[in-house]
Amino acid sequence: MSFLLWYFPLINLVAFSTTGVDKWLAVKQKWRISERNLLFTSILGGTIGSGLAMFFFKHKTSKGSFLLRFYGITLIQILILFVLFYSGIIEY
Repeated sequence: MSFLLWYFPLINLVAFSTTGVDKWLAVKQKWRISERNLLFTSILGGTIGSGLAMFFFKHKTSKGSFLLRFYGITLIQILILFVLFYSGIIEY
């Protein structure tokens, strides 16, 4: 449990920072961070950080294909948590 207390804040910070850096690179018209890498940070558990960064930096909020994949990842993670809580594997 102690691992998770460190892991989730760290991966969300990484996801937030990565999205912010990609926005900065987009404004500067530099080489960008791939959408695959941005979504990978969400898959690893950085969904909250990515979502907050998208809102805060107004980045990737109008790209439908990215949003569809991002919300798909979010929905899958919510379903996994629901199943884990419902089955008693993890408790609140």
